[in-house]
Formats: sequence, structure tokens, C-alpha cells
Amino acid sequence: MSKVLSAQNLSKRFVDGEQELGVLNGVDVEVKAGERVAIVGRSGSGKSTLLHILAGLTDPDLGEVRVAGQSMTNASSDVRAAIRNRHMGFVYQFHHLLPEFSALENVAMPLIISGRASSKSKERAMSLLAAVDLAERLGHRPHQLSGGERQRVAVARAMATEPDILLADEPTGNLDRENAVQVLRLMESMSEDTGTAFIVVTHDASVADKMSCSFVLEDGKLNERPIAQ
Repeated sequence: MSKVLSAQNLSKRFVDGEQELGVLNGVDVEVKAGERVAIVGRSGSGKSTLLHILAGLTDPDLGEVRVAGQSMTNASSDVRAAIRNRHMGFVYQFHHLLPEFSALENVAMPLIISGRASSKSKERAMSLLAAVDLAERLGHRPHQLSGGERQRVAVARAMATEPDILLADEPTGNLDRENAVQVLRLMESMSEDTGTAFIVVTHDASVADKMSCSFVLEDGKLNERPIAQ
């Protein structure tokens, strides 16, 4: 399998007054096509900071991130944005759907912004929403959808541009168990069908156990975590 993301020796410290807090201390991670990687850790352990560095939204003090063979760390802001737009998708704990637009329009939006024709964008959005069992909800706005449905729309939107890797920050944090399981199954099927890789940051061990592999971030280090059988 081809490597879609790699990071070497990532270190990050924050200064608060006279105190210096080391969040990451020599973190290495590698993700191949189709892999689903979980990163777990207690609140404040640096999980979200690591995700932001991998996405090129925050600079590490040391180390390098490469996405699809391109250096994210040493690139300009414009090049980073281009790498994200071409190779990455994002799902958050809060779905961040645009409230004034329908499910169809929310999913089509990234494609339209990238320059694809509106008709073609909506065709792909319809296909993705059908794949997440929301073909009957195309015209519904976010407030007309359940929490689980909104999160499935968010996953479909993240997949719209056919990214090589999708970064998810607590994607099931606001869902009940049934809807969480449904979203996790959706991620699994999409990784198998399209080869998209996933990095899922979570505090929930049961979510991590559904991934291909799992790591724990503790004391600035990323260590392999056994997955429960």
C-alpha cells in the first residue's frame, strides 16, 4: 500500500507565562492508503494539536509532515492550502454544516468551490448521500436532520473531493452509541471501497478498537496501543 501521510520527530511546546508546556516530544506516525488509525489520549494530551500539525494548520517546533509525498511543514500557506484541498478531508465533533443549505448543497459545496460545474457537483453529492443512506434527505437542512444524519452528511462532504486521507477530531463525540457505530461502519466501508485513509482522534477506547491500528498519546509520545479483540 502507498504511503499517504508521514510525520517524523514532531515536537511542540507552548509557553504560558513563565511556564513551558511540552505537548509533543518526538512523535512519528505513518499512514498508508486504506488504513484507519486511531489516536487516543486524555484531555489536554495534545491530540488536537497533533491533528492540526498533520493538517498544516499549526507549525511544529521540530520535525516534518509529508502528505502524498509533499512537504506540508516547509510549504507556503498557499501550497499547504492546495495540498489540503487536493489530498485531505476533515470531520469534526460538531458537524459544521451550513445551516441555510440543504444536505445536497452542503456536500456539493467543496466541489463547487474547487471549480467543478454545479451540475456535476450535485451529481456526486447525490451519489455520496445515497452511499450514507440519506438519499431521502437531499433537500433537508441541518435542523431537519438527526445528530447521526448530520454527522453522516459531514462525512459525505469530507469525501466529496476524493481525498487520500480524512482527519477526524472526535467524530462520534456527540452521538449516541447506535449512531456512533453507524458512522464508524461508514468510515470502514469508505476506506475499503475508495482506499481513503483515516486518522481518528478520540478519547473513546471503543471507537479506537474499531480502527485498523491504535496509538496512545501520553507525555508527548505516541505509542502503539493494543486493540481489544
